[in-house]
Amino acid sequence: MIGLGFVYTVAGLVFAGVALLGAHDRRWANAAFHALIAASFLAGDRIGDLGNGLLVLALVGVATSGRMRRGEPAAEGTTDLRKPLIALALVIPACALLGTLAAERMPTLIDPKQATLVALTAGVLVAMLLCHLILRPAPLAGLRAGRRLLDEIGWAAVLPQLLASLGAVFALAGVGEVVGGLVGQAIPAGSIAGAVVAYGLGMALFTIVMGNAFAAFPVMAAAVGVPLLIRQYGGDPAPVAAVGMLAGFCGTLLTPMAANFNIVPAALLELRDRYGVIRAQVATAVPLLGFNLLLLWWVVR
Repeated sequence: MIGLGFVYTVAGLVFAGVALLGAHDRRWANAAFHALIAASFLAGDRIGDLGNGLLVLALVGVATSGRMRRGEPAAEGTTDLRKPLIALALVIPACALLGTLAAERMPTLIDPKQATLVALTAGVLVAMLLCHLILRPAPLAGLRAGRRLLDEIGWAAVLPQLLASLGAVFALAGVGEVVGGLVGQAIPAGSIAGAVVAYGLGMALFTIVMGNAFAAFPVMAAAVGVPLLIRQYGGDPAPVAAVGMLAGFCGTLLTPMAANFNIVPAALLELRDRYGVIRAQVATAVPLLGFNLLLLWWVVR
């Protein structure tokens, strides 16, 4: 059955290729960093908890060594390829959608729980193949472009995985219950508005710290969302959860910890201001957070 193993293998091979290119160009620290990520994808389930812990420590050591080098400037082309590139990029979401729907008819071939990730990975491979058939680039052009982007992003490339792991650790450690006890003492008894502000603002703040609303959600749901807004005040779980996530996404717009949203675009656009994307989003994030708080209060009252 095709599942996460397929996704991890493809990701691991890509990072291994990036590491080899880095070593070929004598970018030794970059090569070591990407090789460690490749090892995590390709052998993480075989080296055990201790091995994975040492691997993460090695990643941190390389990232904090100060020896990782920024990406080289992209070579400027003279051919306008915007239209074919946009069309080829749309192949990826199309394959993800069609593959997810097709997986329902092939439950013995594709793991239903991982159908979207498998289809998304297959879509990337199909798009890359079409790129080579239509555009005829050099054999390693795609891998070299990926290496340049990863070098530009630097250590932040692995931040989403680390922050998601942190959210799981927080949930298992009972951080939500601790936060809930503190919040419960601060909120006036019977105050729906206080609970709404604590939940929505807490989602945004935890997301700013953790960089991932999905990591912040288990903490704030256990602390405020479920015990107060749902059980005590009778809020509908679906809108409480959905609007809470939207409040968390407002925090995503305001933090460099959300590297895949805020640091990667700055690298792609080659902005001089590394935090230029965040500065541009403040005027949207703050009013939107206020609107989500009002929406939460409306659905709970």
